[in-house]
Amino acid sequence: MEKFTVIKSRTVVLPVENVDTDQIIPARFLKATSKVGLGSKLFADWRFAADGAPKADFVLNQPAAAGATVLVAGDNFGCGSSREHAPWALVDYGFRAVISTSIADIFRNNSLKNGLVPIVVDAATHAKLLAAPNTQVTVSVADQTLTLSDGTRATFPIEPFARFCLLNGVDELEFLLSQEAAIAAFEAKGG
Repeated sequence: MEKFTVIKSRTVVLPVENVDTDQIIPARFLKATSKVGLGSKLFADWRFAADGAPKADFVLNQPAAAGATVLVAGDNFGCGSSREHAPWALVDYGFRAVISTSIADIFRNNSLKNGLVPIVVDAATHAKLLAAPNTQVTVSVADQTLTLSDGTRATFPIEPFARFCLLNGVDELEFLLSQEAAIAAFEAKGG
């Protein structure tokens, strides 16, 4: 997993509430066992017409969205099933953070385990972000802050272990493997 300390990015605004994981990555793409390439299927039913042509009016198909790594979404983002493919698709597409006023618990946990920072902000900050697509933001996992280009600053919660993993670029398994010597010493003592 890539380390996440601070990123500066423009935002992409998707002002839709209750975006569920089937909208993020439709079920027909869940056969994949690799994260690679899932970004091309992100929001597939919204991004592409039945013939596979990009829909010009969808936000990710617009030139202004290119290269942005922060998605601003409506309330209750990531609801629905527990598919880990949803954060995989967002990360593979290039997103590093999702901002909303609420993010579904299972989606939040899956995101943190895969290097995607779920940021919950207050309604006023969220309204500013929704009203200003392509605004520059700075996300600091170390400080747990989101700073907008106008100086507005909001803090966001993040579980301490998840924060440690993000800052160090390790997932849970890599963390456990890094503790191998301590585990072996504990076992040698008859622990």
